[in-house]
Amino acid sequence: MELLIYLMGRHHLPVARTAELMADAFGAPVSTGWLASLQPRAKKLLEPFLEAARARVRHAGVAHFDETGARVQGKLAWVHVASTGAVTLLHLAPARSGGSIEAGGILGHGFNGVAVHAGLPAYRRYPVRHGLCNAHHLRELAGIAEAGGQDWPLRMADLLVEMLVAVDGAKAAGKTSLNKWVLRGYRRRYRRLIARGVGLNPLPPPTGKRGRPAMGPVRSLLKRLDTYEDDVLRFAHDFTVSFDNNHAERDVRMVKLQQKVSGSWRSWEGAEAFLAVRSYVGTARKQGKNAGGALRDLFCGNPWIPATP
Repeated sequence: MELLIYLMGRHHLPVARTAELMADAFGAPVSTGWLASLQPRAKKLLEPFLEAARARVRHAGVAHFDETGARVQGKLAWVHVASTGAVTLLHLAPARSGGSIEAGGILGHGFNGVAVHAGLPAYRRYPVRHGLCNAHHLRELAGIAEAGGQDWPLRMADLLVEMLVAVDGAKAAGKTSLNKWVLRGYRRRYRRLIARGVGLNPLPPPTGKRGRPAMGPVRSLLKRLDTYEDDVLRFAHDFTVSFDNNHAERDVRMVKLQQKVSGSWRSWEGAEAFLAVRSYVGTARKQGKNAGGALRDLFCGNPWIPATP
């Protein structure tokens, strides 16, 4: 059974094609109904693992969060991920809101570390330290530079990359922080570039309509970089915080691949079961555990459990 779960949960093979493979490769025809029952069975056995994994992430100093849309029963739903270097936790929710984020059992459930994310406003409801994904900022800055012909976006991108190179060099030299005077210099340059951007991009005039006029992508980015300066530059002050959100993005990217290969999920329960199995296999692989062996242990009634700090 572990091979079948591995093919469907790790390599996104649809149920019908998994049955076809078993018949063609092993001469062992199996029913699609029985195959479809395996992941829900696995999810029931995975409850001890899922609780231990949540506890481990809740105690982490830094955790990465992301979300992506997915089709379930023909309707849009959202897959959320909480990720560290040792644990992957995926869960399904109807929206991107705070309640949907909390359903993962991390934010709003005792997590007090740094939450790294791409800037979704819903994360701001949680009173923790935040770190923003600068890979997103680099892409936005490049787009603004191409569209507007202004110099400050490329200079800001160069500054962020310069800071990343300095941080990586300090880490390689065994240091745990940058020189405070160097950091102050970086922050001065950062603020000057924001001021230049604001000067070149005044707010639109009032339209006479109720509410504030839309700022547009340039002023929206400038406001984020200004308001959340500490979160943008947290990677330079705290070497445990990443420059980007790649941990979470890698863990959630497979949802798009799964939907492309296998199509949308036919039931909410089936989607939750897939994500529980994927969390288990992904976490096992991160910790050097053989995925097939972990699945074998699961169906023997002895699921592999990550250590809880």
